[in-house]
Amino acid sequence: MSGPAAGFDVFDVHHHVGRAFDALGGELADVSTGGGDAEAEFASVELRERLRIMDGGGVRQALVIPGHGYLRPNGIADTRRVNDHIAAYRDRTPDRFPAACGIVEPRDGALGLDELERVASDLGLVAISFHTRFQGVSMDSQWVLRYLERMGELGLVPIIHAMDDTPEEALWKLASIARALPDLTILALDAFGGYEATRECFFVADVAPNIVFDTSLSYNFDFIEEFAVRFGAARVVFGTDLYSHPVGRRISHLLPQIVDSSLSAADKAAILERNARQLLGVPV
Repeated sequence: MSGPAAGFDVFDVHHHVGRAFDALGGELADVSTGGGDAEAEFASVELRERLRIMDGGGVRQALVIPGHGYLRPNGIADTRRVNDHIAAYRDRTPDRFPAACGIVEPRDGALGLDELERVASDLGLVAISFHTRFQGVSMDSQWVLRYLERMGELGLVPIIHAMDDTPEEALWKLASIARALPDLTILALDAFGGYEATRECFFVADVAPNIVFDTSLSYNFDFIEEFAVRFGAARVVFGTDLYSHPVGRRISHLLPQIVDSSLSAADKAAILERNARQLLGVPV
């Protein structure tokens, strides 16, 4: 792969797929160009834009995650539909999206446990994403903890959005659930989203060594580089929080900063290539 990631086979652990504005009550522009089915046309444009952004930014592969803003008038039936769609998205372009992540909703209670079984056995998803600011619960909800315990038994990777500027996703809650399940590796997304949160991540990483952090939403790589030196590059994975259409334009500005950093070539390769693939069971 050429461009900003020359010399690295980059894997992006944080790509969202879906209609970004549904939860906000907004309407996307009709992307149909020939009078055909607008939803199918949107999907075609979305995939084309995602691949264009990836190719231009030097990213070869990515984990795809449904957007958490999807509408749920039919409850768990809508969640199942979203999980079916993300599995199909993976299957359409497996060379670029070799792994997919699903969703369960804590407000569905025991039905979510059944969905965990289904996505693991029937859909072959490798992870489950939580974004509790969209899910109506706190990150340390007892249902989240019950799901995480079952996920450990099923071999599903927990992916938890931890945007510290919202009480539902406070970093102290991330540390709390990680310490409650010390044998379960948790991937935290968005935790480096601000200066204070980034500094707090140092404390969280110290008290909860089973948390791995992605790079999404960080202003620059400087503090993450310091973090990787202190805790090891194995605790960091490359992620961009990409929504390809209509809000995506480019791959994260952090990629060239990682390549140009003072980390060793082995540590850069760990962050950009190996860590996420190993965690998700994707061949390196």
